[in-house]
Amino acid sequence: MKKKLISALLLSTVVLTSASTVLVAMADETDDKIASQDAKIASTKSAEATAQSEVAGIQSQVNTLSSKQSALKKETDDLLKESEKLQTKIGELTKEIKERDEALKAQARSAQTDGSATSYVDAVINSKSLSDVVTRVSAMRTVVKANNDMMKQQETAKADLDKAQKENQAKANEGYKLLAQMNDQAKTLETQQAQLKVAQLNLAAERATAEGDKASLLEQKAAAQAAATAAAAREKAYNDQVSDAAAKAKEQADNGVSIDNSVPTPSPGGSGNGDYTPTPTPTPTPTPPTGGGGVNTYPVGQCTWGAKELAPWAGNNWGNGAQWASSAAAAGFRTGSTPQVGAIMVEYGPTAYGHVAVVSMVNGSQIQVREANYNGNQAIGNYRGWFTPGGVTYIYPN
Repeated sequence: MKKKLISALLLSTVVLTSASTVLVAMADETDDKIASQDAKIASTKSAEATAQSEVAGIQSQVNTLSSKQSALKKETDDLLKESEKLQTKIGELTKEIKERDEALKAQARSAQTDGSATSYVDAVINSKSLSDVVTRVSAMRTVVKANNDMMKQQETAKADLDKAQKENQAKANEGYKLLAQMNDQAKTLETQQAQLKVAQLNLAAERATAEGDKASLLEQKAAAQAAATAAAAREKAYNDQVSDAAAKAKEQADNGVSIDNSVPTPSPGGSGNGDYTPTPTPTPTPTPPTGGGGVNTYPVGQCTWGAKELAPWAGNNWGNGAQWASSAAAAGFRTGSTPQVGAIMVEYGPTAYGHVAVVSMVNGSQIQVREANYNGNQAIGNYRGWFTPGGVTYIYPN
């Protein structure tokens, strides 16, 4: 008898301790994931800062290049205007040289023997003296030389203006060439800037996603910690209960009284998705059970506990999830296959213990539910969103 009692106590303790260990391990795993997300967020922030620095650097280059373009364009425009002025002067000098050339040619013809010599003869004949002859001929030669000198000066000036105009035009051409090169550079910098901004936005989106994932992990961690706390409390309560039972058994043995083997043992319950109930849920007695009011005697964190919290009108002794429909019917509650907000949904799988949840929204054949102990989440929540249930029974409040 004592062996049987000790075995039951050890089994119960192992089951509850394992449950607490699993929950703590889940919390530790969540901490690792959160640390990983923190590292990812820090990495994306660093990459964002680098990208922003590069964007600012390129923008500075664009601004500097734009200032240089403006200054160079003004200088080039001034050179072109100067070239145009010089070209106008060259045209005027060309015209003047042409006119002067015609006059010189006319004077030269007058000096030729076919009539030009007459002018010199007339000058001699009409002279009053020899000194007058010398004076007149010398004056004519001076005029001719002056004309020749003027023509040479004009040709020199024209050559200088041509040279200046060509130099200015060369500078203007070089200026336009530089402007074209800077325009090409500006386009390249503009493209790089746009690409960096896209990369920056992508990094910002990646960081936002990482931060969102971290928030979700923090929620999961809080739920896991709450479940671990609840499991630890259940373990302590059970250990106290076991200790009391062991002390009572020892007292009975010492007094020669038969030992009571009704030691509480943990039994699975809920949905079969990792659910378990540290204390057994009693099978309904032949006497029809009634609603349990606001008191909830189901183990905290189990699906039956969650359904009772959400639907206080449910009974406290309806058994495991798969037994709730028959227990509710025996208690006088209506059951059926049509979903209704506020109704309790009874699922008969995936294990024999079944699962219960409370309907929160209905849209045709699709529903949303709130529940506990779904996929290991022992806190009450909406874990499935919209879904279409199959092979379920609904319990309706009276």
